[in-house]
Amino acid sequence: MGDLIEDPLLRDRTYVFSDRHDAGRRLGRFLTSLPSIRDPVVLAIPAGGVPAGRLIAEALGAPFSLAVARKVRIPGTTESGFGAVTWDGTVLINERLRSALGLSDHDVRTAVAGTQANVRERVARFLQGRQVPPLEKKTVILTDDGLASGFTMLAVARSVRKRNPAMIVVAVPTASLSAAELVRREVDLVVCLNIRTGRTFAVADAYREWHDMDDAEVLAELAKAS
Repeated sequence: MGDLIEDPLLRDRTYVFSDRHDAGRRLGRFLTSLPSIRDPVVLAIPAGGVPAGRLIAEALGAPFSLAVARKVRIPGTTESGFGAVTWDGTVLINERLRSALGLSDHDVRTAVAGTQANVRERVARFLQGRQVPPLEKKTVILTDDGLASGFTMLAVARSVRKRNPAMIVVAVPTASLSAAELVRREVDLVVCLNIRTGRTFAVADAYREWHDMDDAEVLAELAKAS
């Protein structure tokens, strides 16, 4: 199990970042103070993780790319997921939730196939033929704008682990305590400035300005990084 580093002054606070860029700058500064961060590569989960990831990479002087992943949506919903699919085809299903929802094998296959198609489209749209940088023997920093359940990040971490990194660090501005604890079981270090406990959690509650990023905004961030 990996370590968990947080800013105790931000525990259980809301609206601690002005926006995703502010969060990325602050997280980048925090990461530069950690001696364990050596030879890093930064991978962000689009869309919301891209502004923070770009600024973290800038602070560390590190290569920057994307870890494209999507939730496998619960049929009939637009937000809730029961699994995740990553850019390399890794599929992770929350079997406990699947069972509780009573989803059939057909339901799962249909949902996964749709998610895989969406991931392929996003890889083509955002990476435009570029490859994820080599990760072997690197400190791979995975980021998003926050972790609610942590399940998508867990799938990404498993994909990265196949590439023999020296270390996997999950660095996020905000997370539920349960998500941080879930992810730290399979990575070397979780860095989260704003850990929140309690029965409910929304990533957006860490930000004074919040909106769902569209593809044009993601592409604009990527252009700034190139």
